[in-house]
Amino acid sequence: MKKTEKTDKIEYVSFEDSLKRIEEIASMLEDGNLPLQERVEKFQEGIKLLRQCEKELKDVELSIQKVIDKNDSVELESIDNT
Repeated sequence: MKKTEKTDKIEYVSFEDSLKRIEEIASMLEDGNLPLQERVEKFQEGIKLLRQCEKELKDVELSIQKVIDKNDSVELESIDNT
């Protein structure tokens, strides 16, 4: 994950790459082999990535809802996983 030199913000990465990185961070934190300060930094990075993913999912949901609202003939079907 790249950080800008001027701020502590993480540069934008794709949704899929963010999820992959979150999984990596979770593994590192579960292992317990990192020093405390590094664990805190990884945790903070994970939270930032999670927030980015949440925002992206909300944006996609809104855009889908707009398409559905414009086209009354579009219907969502529920998927029965049983």
